[in-house]
Amino acid sequence: MEHFITLYLKLFFMMTPFFVLSVFLILSKSLNSSEKKRVILKLSITVLVISLVFLIFGQYIFSLFGITLDAFKIGAGTVLFLSALEMIKGDTEMPEGTNKRGGDFAIVPLAIPVAIGPGVIGILMVIGAELKSFTDFMSVTASLIAAVLSIAAVLLFSNKIQQLLGQQGLEVLPKITGLFVSAIGAQIVFSGVKGFFVDSLLLH
Repeated sequence: MEHFITLYLKLFFMMTPFFVLSVFLILSKSLNSSEKKRVILKLSITVLVISLVFLIFGQYIFSLFGITLDAFKIGAGTVLFLSALEMIKGDTEMPEGTNKRGGDFAIVPLAIPVAIGPGVIGILMVIGAELKSFTDFMSVTASLIAAVLSIAAVLLFSNKIQQLLGQQGLEVLPKITGLFVSAIGAQIVFSGVKGFFVDSLLLH
């Protein structure tokens, strides 16, 4: 249970829910309630499907390109860390496609690259490569579903959250999220570096 909660929180914060919220609020201004719900459903399904694809096939991609898990941990963790720094500094720009209206923005840019960016894709591939049994896979999948449902809940209550926090609150939340994500990225990099040196020592 503890592993489930830890992984759920990691996945939830890595998907930058409050930046997703900010983009959603801007793009959904002209939508009615039912249209917003359709966008949220489309987003949730897209995020879940893409995440599962990289989770399942990540290890095969490593094998295809001859990339070691430790090397990819360092690369993916670095990308995640740099993305988090941009959030903390407030340099995160609105992605291309923010001029879309209706349900067009659910997949691009809301699902990709706002919720599922390069860093998240890399980490999902790392998590998938480390799975040792079907039970582990089901545990990760449950955590992933819980994270996606939590983001959907945040968007469903977007107007109430906006009223509660105000504009300043919405600007601060992504920065706080960035702090957590930067720590996750750094931890993954350190894990990759440690694994690299341990393997090097064993070879010698």
